[in-house]
Amino acid sequence: MRFGLIQNYSSDIAEIADAVDAYETAGLDTIAVAEAYSFDAVSRLGYLAAKTQTIGLMSNIFQLYTRTPSLTAMTAASLDSLAPGGFTLGLGASGPQVIEGFHGVPYDAPLGRMREIVEICRQIWRREPVVHEGKHYSVPLSRERGGSGLGKPLKLINPMARPDIPISIAALGPQSVAQVAEIADGWQPIFFDPELASKVWGESLEAGTAKRRPELGPLDIQVQVFFAFGDPSPEAVMRIRAYLALYIGGMGAKGKNFYNDIVSKYGFDAEAAEIQDLYLAGRRAEAVAAVPDELVHGVTLMGDPERLRRRVAGFAAAGVTELLLAPVAETAEQRLDDVISLLGAVRDSGTAQR
Repeated sequence: MRFGLIQNYSSDIAEIADAVDAYETAGLDTIAVAEAYSFDAVSRLGYLAAKTQTIGLMSNIFQLYTRTPSLTAMTAASLDSLAPGGFTLGLGASGPQVIEGFHGVPYDAPLGRMREIVEICRQIWRREPVVHEGKHYSVPLSRERGGSGLGKPLKLINPMARPDIPISIAALGPQSVAQVAEIADGWQPIFFDPELASKVWGESLEAGTAKRRPELGPLDIQVQVFFAFGDPSPEAVMRIRAYLALYIGGMGAKGKNFYNDIVSKYGFDAEAAEIQDLYLAGRRAEAVAAVPDELVHGVTLMGDPERLRRRVAGFAAAGVTELLLAPVAETAEQRLDDVISLLGAVRDSGTAQR
């Protein structure tokens, strides 16, 4: 099991940057930087690359629609050359609220676009002249697709630090998860309960793995998880419940909310329906109160050292290869202490290996 740390959308990057030495000494593997409609992740990742010596960096996530495929590949190549611990390209579709509401571009064909972007990125990293003619992207842009016809295939100028930068994709729906298992190096699910996840994604993972090229190796599973060393404060638990209620209840209309579908498939179908009804009716406090305690405990990593060791072992048994920690402690000092304490407790017991 590897361990990473999530840099939240709105938190100060200096909190992590100033503590990099302590995290490296403790053995942290990865720092993942989020991007939604916040400060951009690329600038922050570049800043962290100058601070780290051993910790890998990861985007969590770059959205499909906000950069061209070639710019995505260029950015990943640049970050991989700067980060001593290497860079993992985290990609995801995001959703219409962000893509259309903030960026003002159509949210369309996420499956097809993802496949083509992965193909183009890998071609660029091999430093081949880029030639791609797909349903969604044409490189060079042909006359038939609105180009002048003057563009010629080009290849990346710089030598690559690595020609095989890992690609990890955030996906939830059956088709998208199957595609991830087929084409990606890693998968980033959300609300992952290690005891129940196979009910939701087992068949999709099997279907995609059956088409997977052997040279890709086994699929990494990188799970973002709320974390506390010891018992979290009531306020922290309430923030987790509110986060779950927002996604289960408010991220999509009825019948079009993947987060609600996950919770329903976990066996909380009545609770998921109630949370959504309350949330969409504007009764948000009641929606938060309706989030089951079992769900909160199932998708988080919190408790005393012995419970944490058991939970980490459970995630590993479910195929998870990296836990991306989102500490819920109230202060920066306590968040740092909690992560260091977890790494010490788990690795000293032999539960996890670097």
